Amino acid sequence: MMKVVETIKKILLTILGVAFFAFALCMTILLLYFNKYGVTQFGNTSLIIINEEITSEKYVKGDLVSVDKPLFEKIEVGDEIFAYSVDKNHIPHVNVGIVGEKYDKDADNLAISFENGDTFSDEYIIGKATNVRHKIGTFLSIIESQWGFLFIILVPGFLIFIYEIYALIVEIKYGEEEEN
Repeated sequence: MMKVVETIKKILLTILGVAFFAFALCMTILLLYFNKYGVTQFGNTSLIIINEEITSEKYVKGDLVSVDKPLFEKIEVGDEIFAYSVDKNHIPHVNVGIVGEKYDKDADNLAISFENGDTFSDEYIIGKATNVRHKIGTFLSIIESQWGFLFIILVPGFLIFIYEIYALIVEIKYGEEEEN
């Protein structure tokens, strides 16, 4: 009976360990793919976390929006577009708006203007929303924060590492006596 309980315990701990390290690996990958504006970006797809700065009726605080950057030629007047802006303190912000005008006469100076008058160069255009996941953005923003990553990923990982060293020492020191 005791061996069955020990086997079940080992299986459950292995499953939890694998799940934790897979989760930690995924979160680390998301952080490694931060662009210069602090947004996770894989190729032309960005993961935008909606916060109180972004004003839109379609998105609420805590949404995670997948945004794909189309070719500039495919952006049309009336499209909803996400774009970066950088304030005077060099802090990046994400904006969303409806394209009111396109400036594409000069191939070197491609830009769009939102209906509210804000203008963005092509390099600051993030793209069009392709998918919205409600409430996931809040969770992701906590994990991607410095303190969240520390207490959700690093501290438990360190404790697991210390426990494994302890278990190895106990096994080396007392393991042979239990077998006799």
